[in-house]
Amino acid sequence: MSSRWRCSSIICALTLYPQFSSADLHSSVTNEPLRKREELTKQHFPILQYRRIPGRNSCLSKRVKMGVRSVCCILLISLLKSSSAHNDFFTSIGHMTDLLYTEKDLVTSLKDYIKAEESKLEQVKQWAEKLDALTATATQDPEGFLGHPVNAFKLMKRLNTEWGEVEDLVLKDMSDGFISNLTIQRQYFPNDEDQTGAAKALLRLQDTYQLDTQTISSGDLPGVTTGLPFKSTMTVEDCFELGKTAYSDADYYHTELWMSQALKQLDEGEESSVEIVTVLDYLSYSVYQQGELEIALDHTKRLLSVDPEHQRALGNLKYFDYQLAKQKKAEKEQSVKEESKTEQEKTVGKGEYLPEKRKYEQLCRGQGVRMSPRRQRRLLCRYYNSNRHPFYIIGPVKQEDEWDRPRIIRYHDIITEKEMEKVKELAKPRLRRATVHDPQTGKLTTAQYRVSKSAWLAAYEHPVVDRINQRIEDITGLDVKTAEELQVANYGVGGQYEPHFDFGRKDEPDAFKELGTGNRIATWLFYMSDVAAGGATVFTEVGAAVKPMKGTAVFWYNLFPSGEGDYSTRHAACPVLLGNKWVSNKWIHERGQEFRRPCGLKEAD
Repeated sequence: MSSRWRCSSIICALTLYPQFSSADLHSSVTNEPLRKREELTKQHFPILQYRRIPGRNSCLSKRVKMGVRSVCCILLISLLKSSSAHNDFFTSIGHMTDLLYTEKDLVTSLKDYIKAEESKLEQVKQWAEKLDALTATATQDPEGFLGHPVNAFKLMKRLNTEWGEVEDLVLKDMSDGFISNLTIQRQYFPNDEDQTGAAKALLRLQDTYQLDTQTISSGDLPGVTTGLPFKSTMTVEDCFELGKTAYSDADYYHTELWMSQALKQLDEGEESSVEIVTVLDYLSYSVYQQGELEIALDHTKRLLSVDPEHQRALGNLKYFDYQLAKQKKAEKEQSVKEESKTEQEKTVGKGEYLPEKRKYEQLCRGQGVRMSPRRQRRLLCRYYNSNRHPFYIIGPVKQEDEWDRPRIIRYHDIITEKEMEKVKELAKPRLRRATVHDPQTGKLTTAQYRVSKSAWLAAYEHPVVDRINQRIEDITGLDVKTAEELQVANYGVGGQYEPHFDFGRKDEPDAFKELGTGNRIATWLFYMSDVAAGGATVFTEVGAAVKPMKGTAVFWYNLFPSGEGDYSTRHAACPVLLGNKWVSNKWIHERGQEFRRPCGLKEAD
């Protein structure tokens, strides 16, 4: 930083939660119509008032220095925070690596502060020990001690001067350097959106790869080898935080799972600042919201066994008893359809998963469509010279058929290690949150179903980019002059791109109108990193799954020769379960391909 400054005051934010008497609320809940039940239930459970302020739960207390300096400092921090653009750290592992170095710098600064405090305390300790011995001797015979003129002089000097110096030493603030560094770095910290995004990514990975909470909490993810130095486990606080994130989205299914995991770890004896009463409070409510009244009642009874005076739980006990009796009466009158419905909701989660979503997740888990042996025999590996291209006659490329319809081809060893590192180096400073085309507005916008960051590299920026573009043209035989720039993408925590088409459909005729180069005829995709688990490219319409392999590229046509879109190319990028996924792609357009790939006469040609 060109300018360094420090702030000598810390502002702590405290959230106060009002306490309600739930007994009064229960008397009216059961008499209200069902359409008002949710509103009253929220009022009935004050826990819904909970709002966490990350980073402010624990505050260091220090002396507040009043004056203009403090006011200016606070204003400066506010201006910096408001003016700094949010980086969406959780959408790119590549960008998150910078945070590790920031944290390492802060740890170094914190250690320097500890050393300074220890040095100060050592000086105070030496002074105290010296005076302790002196006063012990002097008080045995005060008059005799002071009868020596030097002792009398030194007593006057100590009390008048030296004790003042000790006071100054004790009051000396050794934290200024650390606080200054922390304040400067804080403006680049992740914010609430990043923390929530990372938490939701874990929930997404849990659903996609059907992981139980114990597997995630223990850090034993698929692809993690034994003895891995960076294997990490989750504390009760971590599990509780995930549960609260789900709770804030009214996702009671995941709330139950993670609050249960937090409770399990507490029962196993793990020490935590999270109280078991709080966990049971969330747990009982999330279970109640899913219709499991008996389990909610059990959790409430356990809560009361720990805290018999818990007012909300006392009220809930009566309410759940009433609702349970009412439910049993209704079950006698009707057939038991509610149980299967509840099981379906628990399996699916929030009920927003479409059939394609389930197929997409199955493919990500490796449970896709198995190609028949007859079709598999037609998939070949070969050395390819790109229609006798002079360069590739001398050194043909390794070509492998990944799928037949649509034809997906993988090229092995098609990009060198140095080229991949240069592309990453050029792209990393320019990575921005990846966008998607909004068919309604025609503009690019961010979306939750695409979690990554991307950058665009033009051929003139570096010889490596120009060389890569030429290689794509030589191998595919397509003109890349009208293609889009090379897009480089890095995926974040649980990074994914849900099922989509690369080409513009008939219902969005203006998708690439601004480019003036026609539709996207083909896609070339480089894999620039290996991924330990997850991160496959899957084609949901046909059941194909292509795993990332560093140094390879896959190619497919998005359009038939007739210019009609090939809807079997609908594809997705699976969430990255373990590892760091880097890819780069080239979208090749129709313009310039008239004689390189002549138009077919039939729609499906």
